[in-house]
Amino acid sequence: MIKQVQWSENQVTPQQAQALELDEVRPQQLQQVQWAEDQPALQTVPAVNLEISPRQPANISRSVAESVGEIPNQFYDRLGLSMPRWLLWILTVVLGIILSGLLASTLALWTPLWSNLDQTEEDLGVAGKDQQKMPLPGELWGKVSQYQLSKPMNILIMGIETVDGTVDGSPESFAGKSDSMLMARLNPGDKSMRVLSIPRDTMIALPEKGLTKVSEANAQGGPVLAARVVSRTLNNAPIDRYIRISPSGLRQLVDQLGGVEIFVPKLIEYRDASGRMLTLVSGWQTLNGEQAAIFARFREAGLGDLQRVQRQQALMKALLARLNSPTVLPRLPQLTRIMRRYFDTNLKIEEMMALVNFSLNVEQDNFQMAILPGGFSRFSQDPNSYWLNMTGQQSLLNDYVGVNVPGLKPDVRPVPNLKIAIQNASNQPQLTEKVIKYLQGKGFKNVYVVPDWPDTQRQTQIIVQKGDRKVGVDLQQVVGLGQIEVSGTGDLESDLTIRIGKDWK
Repeated sequence: MIKQVQWSENQVTPQQAQALELDEVRPQQLQQVQWAEDQPALQTVPAVNLEISPRQPANISRSVAESVGEIPNQFYDRLGLSMPRWLLWILTVVLGIILSGLLASTLALWTPLWSNLDQTEEDLGVAGKDQQKMPLPGELWGKVSQYQLSKPMNILIMGIETVDGTVDGSPESFAGKSDSMLMARLNPGDKSMRVLSIPRDTMIALPEKGLTKVSEANAQGGPVLAARVVSRTLNNAPIDRYIRISPSGLRQLVDQLGGVEIFVPKLIEYRDASGRMLTLVSGWQTLNGEQAAIFARFREAGLGDLQRVQRQQALMKALLARLNSPTVLPRLPQLTRIMRRYFDTNLKIEEMMALVNFSLNVEQDNFQMAILPGGFSRFSQDPNSYWLNMTGQQSLLNDYVGVNVPGLKPDVRPVPNLKIAIQNASNQPQLTEKVIKYLQGKGFKNVYVVPDWPDTQRQTQIIVQKGDRKVGVDLQQVVGLGQIEVSGTGDLESDLTIRIGKDWK
């Protein structure tokens, strides 16, 4: 039987649960992971269904009721009002509703995010002799395949910079700038996982700070402010959950997975905070946690953060492949302990299992990545400042964050009019000119050559740089071959990159 965890719409905050006087609490069994579409972004509280048994008798004393009922009348007489009493009652009710609404709005803005990953049954307000005991994390992971998503879900993922003077994994260590930022959308409707990389130098506006970079948002206001800024940047995209990863989180995760196999395209020389020089040579290798962190964090001169974003996407693809290994499943309980220490999130344990189960079953063609569209301005004081350009990006907003913007049109240019980068990965130099002539003969008008890819490939790749798999399919039909990959790992200036393999004849 498949268990699906339900996110109750009638949620009770921890403060409310403590204020209630309960004789008996019977938690209902969670059955379905469901995110209400009308719920405010990142307003997450534990879902607890409560049956309240009042301690007071059901019949209230008549004298007490009459005394309470006399209060408005006495108030009316003392003021010497000339208006009818019924009008005073109406005004009192309306004023009460308005004040209640203002109070609720204020609490909604300032109430912190709640996570029950580390809460006990007592913290959740669950009690009773015959209640069903919540399984331990290890027991839950053994049944991970029983948990499923029921609705699309947007998760903001942030890798946090080191905060001097803090212990890694402590609450203070999550208060730094976001060194990396991703928006992941999991959609059970089409069984897809799409990841939108947001360069850390993306220009945004913060209250009382004015124009600044998106990496500042977490440091200024935590995950709530970061989510609001990203949501506004993406045309009010909903953000259901967040995950913040401490500086050691990625290293610990990769080490627990037994390393990750990845291709390093060129030599990386990285000097850490202590002045130690660390080197990654070019080629295929299995990276340990420290090496994976270097691969993801190293920033070379030119093109701001974009080349690092490309490496982060390559690492993400390799991590997903590693998670699909049958040797990893027994390690999931250990991964839970790592996440509890080095990850800060408002995901509940059942939701985490549903996400893992969903990720393990995503087919390769349905795992797609893109980079937030934009560019650099020569008028900026900081040459690394990255300015958004959402022209023609309706399809990307819809697919990657679930937003439809009236008036924003999709890019409908035919494939022959797109920018096509040619990159030779066949170790046969003559194929480059052959491919260019073939495409020009098919009416392609904007074809150019980029440096060869250092890893020789048997199969030709069509890398869709802007996130729309359909244009990759159209190009595949023209050339008659090619494995489609939707990611930002092609040439940054292109719409599509053809990485020529040995199969091109």
